[in-house]
Amino acid sequence: MLPTAEQGLICIILCQSLTNFYRPIVLFRLDERTGNIYILAGDELEIEVSRNGRWIFLT
Repeated sequence: MLPTAEQGLICIILCQSLTNFYRPIVLFRLDERTGNIYILAGDELEIEVSRNGRWIFLT
């Protein structure tokens, strides 16, 4: 399964914003079961990007 165009654009925006605030991207993973992208930034920031491009904080 490949990420959608919406997910790709949102992930670029989120990763750019996170690194602007000096948050390292520790993990960037596509969950092949759900199609969601999971981003772990620093020690505590967890973000999930759904297939339609909407994202939420998990912590």
